[in-house]
Amino acid sequence: MTHFDFDLFVIGAGSGGVRAARMSAALGAKVGIAEEYRPGGTCVIRGCIPKKLLVYAAHYREDFEDAEAYGWTSTRQFSWPTLIANKDREITRLEDIYRTLLKSAGVLLFEGRATLVGPHEVDVAGRRLRARHLLVATGGRPERPTMPGLEHCITSNEALQLAELPERVVIVGAGYIALEFAGIFAGLGSKVTLVHRGAMLLRGFDDDVRQHLQEELVRKGIELRLESQLASVQREADGLLQAEIVHSGRSSVVPANAVMHATGRRPNTPGLNLEAMGVKLDPQGAVVVDEYSRSACESIHAVGDVTARLQLTPVAIREGAALAMTLFGGQPTAVDHRSVPHAVFSQPPIGVVGLSQSAALVEYPALHIYKATFRPLKYTLSGRNERTLVKLVVDAASDRVLGAHMVGPDAPEIIQGIGIAVKAGLTKAQFDATVAMHPTAAEEFVTLRDKLLVTRDR
Repeated sequence: MTHFDFDLFVIGAGSGGVRAARMSAALGAKVGIAEEYRPGGTCVIRGCIPKKLLVYAAHYREDFEDAEAYGWTSTRQFSWPTLIANKDREITRLEDIYRTLLKSAGVLLFEGRATLVGPHEVDVAGRRLRARHLLVATGGRPERPTMPGLEHCITSNEALQLAELPERVVIVGAGYIALEFAGIFAGLGSKVTLVHRGAMLLRGFDDDVRQHLQEELVRKGIELRLESQLASVQREADGLLQAEIVHSGRSSVVPANAVMHATGRRPNTPGLNLEAMGVKLDPQGAVVVDEYSRSACESIHAVGDVTARLQLTPVAIREGAALAMTLFGGQPTAVDHRSVPHAVFSQPPIGVVGLSQSAALVEYPALHIYKATFRPLKYTLSGRNERTLVKLVVDAASDRVLGAHMVGPDAPEIIQGIGIAVKAGLTKAQFDATVAMHPTAAEEFVTLRDKLLVTRDR
């Protein structure tokens, strides 16, 4: 009989890997897990959680301004070192919780880099271990495009650990990370220039959402350099950076204290020896898996951002749980990646579930579009010039709500509830039959009446 040290060995102690490990152990499997940095992974250590804490911090400036209209006065003083120290303390607390969760579940943690040396074998810092099943859950890493002066640039990893708040920041990109850090730095007082090679931000989102957010960012003082590229970065003798930006063949120089690349993330697969094990990778380096997270090598599986599926923490957790049920629960379980609610914690934030208008037109010949913009009640006294957008995309034939989109305060919190309705396939008539909760922004989703018929040829 072949000897195995573990039933399951996981490479990567992030959200997906830890959920798979804990659930598998609870189902009776002997489980080991390796982590080369800190348990918790991207989300806990250098992603969702620390970034969201900085988003909260950045919004206080506007909150203080609005408070004056409600009779409050305050002394506004901000300390970046205090924020980063408190953030670090919270991340350490969460890391300790992850360690405790693994230990209490009976999962053995190995601290060190793991490399595949066989379809059932890994090397962890010089120690060989064998497992019936191997799970790759190594997540992703920031992409760093080749360019002159790249060594002077930072990514989201370094942005969370800066010694001081930069007075001027150039951010390259137009996705989740770029827009969230643009809001963070601008909210805390930095002058932000956002550089993007395309004509609009947030590729893949509904066009109304993209346009609305773009307008709000400009209103908040963020300079947008669209259809432009960062050509080079030079450091002056005084430490100041000079970012060369090219637009329509003409270049200009923007001085900055920090230049940040946020142009996407790549699957963290280099050096794992995956292809030698027969594991197929896509052109971006992601592990190709079937609906049950199994790779081309039957004993090797993958979940989370290391695969070419949705790069969202809750999705990785769901995939990890499904794999545990498939391998050890006697119940093959696939994850449904349709109608997954997601958010961009920009300022203002975005909440989305389901199809955009353009994506819906690919599947459905005719749509009813409902949308509205309004100033949040909170800003009526302060006079803040910010507007909220809500939008529903509805199949004209069946009246089923295919997508819900919102830009504005509390959008992610509101869309989580709307996501249940969209996932359940509810109709616009059922939305209309729901009594509104007044006065709230969420009530707009059940009071939308004006509709526009949109067809593929219009």
